[in-house]
Formats: sequence, C-alpha cells, structure tokens
Amino acid sequence: MLWYKSWLETRWRFLIGMGLLLCSASITVLAYPQVARLLPMVPTNLDGPLGERIREAVELSRDFRGYVWSHWFRQNLAQWGTLFAILLGTAALLVQNGGEIFTLSLPVSRSRLLGVRAATGLAELLAIAFIPSLLIPMLSPAIRESYGLGTAVVHSVCLFIATSVFFSLALFLSTMFSDAWRPLLITLAVALALGVIDQVVRNPSFSVYGVMSAQTYFRSGHVPWSGLLGAAAASTLLCGAAMVNIQRRDF
Repeated sequence: MLWYKSWLETRWRFLIGMGLLLCSASITVLAYPQVARLLPMVPTNLDGPLGERIREAVELSRDFRGYVWSHWFRQNLAQWGTLFAILLGTAALLVQNGGEIFTLSLPVSRSRLLGVRAATGLAELLAIAFIPSLLIPMLSPAIRESYGLGTAVVHSVCLFIATSVFFSLALFLSTMFSDAWRPLLITLAVALALGVIDQVVRNPSFSVYGVMSAQTYFRSGHVPWSGLLGAAAASTLLCGAAMVNIQRRDF
C-alpha cells in the first residue's frame, strides 16, 4: 500500500521527466550527422570566455564520443536530471494540503513511511539516470556510429549518485516546511550556487557537476571515486537527517 501510494504521488513527475529525457536522448543521437556537417562553418577565432567555450565545443564534437559527453552527459542529462531529482525529492512531502492528517494516521511508523517514499523517489531517479542513456548505444548504429554500453553505464551511475544529493536535500527540506515551494526553491538555489562555484574552482574530481558528468572518466578513463563516495555520504546523511527530523516534528 505504501509503495503504491508513493508511486501515485510521484508518477507524473517521473513519467514527464522520463518522456522528456527519452526524446532528448533520441534527438541528441540523430542530430549528430547534421552537427558534424556544420562544424567547419563554426568560427573558432573568437576571443574571451565565449570563444574558448565555442572552441571547446567544436573540438569535442569532432568525434561521436565527445559529442555525446558534451551535449548529453554534461548538459542535457545533467541539467534535466538535477531538476527532476529536486522535483522527486519535494514530491516525497509528508505535509501538504492537509494530507498529513490521513498520512500520519496510517498504521505505520513515520520512519517507515518516509523510508518508502525516499526509496520510491530514488528508484525513479535511478530509472531516469539509466534508461535514456542506454538509448544512445541502441540508436547509434542508425547514424553509423557506435557508443559503448559500459561507458553509458558508468556515466549513468555517476549521474545518479551526484543527483541523489539534490534529491536528499529536497527531501530533508520537505520535512522542515509545510509547503512544497520553499524546499523546491531553496534546493534550486543551492544547485545554481554550486554551478557557479564549479565554474570558478574547476576541479572535476570534487565538483558535484564534474562528478555528475564523470568528466575525469571521459578525459582520462578514471572513475571519480572520491567524488562519488563524497556524494553518496552527503546523500545518506541528508536522508538520515530527514528521518530524524520527521520523527521529532510535532504536527
């Protein structure tokens, strides 16, 4: 019953996210031949930060693996994955629209109730991280390219663990506020702030977005274990704090 109830309360956020990412992954792969034809026409003699970004994008897109990492794992999947991780985290709310009277009256402990909701959200986030990315190796032969299944799996694992931090933060904040907007906006603000910090620091081994896109794995073949362990620890601590908070809170 609890699993089904959690699914009903999160299903539209999950299905919309899955649908958008499946379409985005398909377009990313099928658009590559056109992108490859347009690359010689892109000016690369521009100065400043913009010119540097354009040159980097052009160089990465010269081969299919670099194109997929740049456009899919570093941009589309990372951005949409972060957004839907936050939306799924806030969907695990126990208190909204008066529903706490019914929810908390169920013959289960608060810890089990929150645990089931968190597990449901993480399972949906796992599917969002993996299924659209696995579409890339499947569609690549259609444009006479190939992409390793193992590479897609590694990137998906990194994205899931990194985005689980934002899911857990949204979950924790949802146990502190009685509305959905404050946890959502605060977590989005944290995500944006971390993005700005990442642009300044530029340390992909410890940057949450560097770990999310597995930048060190793409460039040197090294899995960012330290960053993954740190993200997993942060996510676990936030979920634990949410569990303690919901048990102590007086409704």
